[in-house]
Amino acid sequence: MFDEWLDKYEYLIELGKNLGDYPEDRKTEDRLIKGCQSRVWLDYRMEDGKIVFSADSDAIITKGIISLLIKIYSGRRPDEIVSSDFSVVDRIGLKENLSPTRANGLVSMIAKIKEVAAENL
Repeated sequence: MFDEWLDKYEYLIELGKNLGDYPEDRKTEDRLIKGCQSRVWLDYRMEDGKIVFSADSDAIITKGIISLLIKIYSGRRPDEIVSSDFSVVDRIGLKENLSPTRANGLVSMIAKIKEVAAENL
């Protein structure tokens, strides 16, 4: 969709700004994704056999990254998520254009989404 990384970066910021409200009482230790430099909370609920994710972060770029992952994987069945290779991250060049700490956080976010899906098979 975008040719320049700066445009992608701005898109991530927009995604983060537009991420739905996340209740303060859900910002608990058990929902915190380990391995992220910023604090990222991930919650989910099951609806008709599909996982619906919600999330928040205290950093706008990180919030945009988790928002992008939610846009892609929320509303899918657990088996779809587990079998996904998450290659979209590679195709858009996201990981290569992040700082090492943000790239590690991205890997942690993906791992947590996969973990939630595997637990709900």
